[in-house]
Amino acid sequence: MLKKTLAALVLGSAVLGGGQALAADYVIDTEGQHAFVNFKISHLGYSWLYGSFKEFEGGFSYDEKNPEASKVKVSLDTASVDTNHAERDKHIRSADFLNVDKHPTATFESTAVKSTGEGTADISGNLTLNGVTKPVVIAATFVGQGDDPWGGYRAGFSGSTKLKLKDFDIAKDLGPASEEVELIISVEGVRQ
Repeated sequence: MLKKTLAALVLGSAVLGGGQALAADYVIDTEGQHAFVNFKISHLGYSWLYGSFKEFEGGFSYDEKNPEASKVKVSLDTASVDTNHAERDKHIRSADFLNVDKHPTATFESTAVKSTGEGTADISGNLTLNGVTKPVVIAATFVGQGDDPWGGYRAGFSGSTKLKLKDFDIAKDLGPASEEVELIISVEGVRQ
């Protein structure tokens, strides 16, 4: 479930930074594996458990001259959660957590972008996860942009946010150290 949120956050993060002179639409490069929706959560307060969502898609619109007009939209396949442990992944897909049979998709759609400094912004939007829609803010950073070796043009962003599991009706009690999950997103978009 956290991974879905991460995916949404990553797309949201892509909306920020500086780059082009004109507004442009970008498709997140998941086909070339240049985008990641990752998460981390404390395991009993003793260590960190890391995971990712392997299947997601989306895009963003970005205008360097008017970053506040940027937009992000992403959808994520919740069953694609991967923590490098098959039994744990099966449990995360269950009704205890992501409930993927009932809610196979998580989405993020931006509602506002606010510049917070040179190459940084807060991307506000609605995250739908486990059938619950809540507002979230992704702290995003512009990584870079330019021509690629295949004749295209790319822009990249990173971002992060923290989510409380109970806010998304994930009631499984993992203890006080594990009430929050951090989403860490890195996206590279190809200009259309």
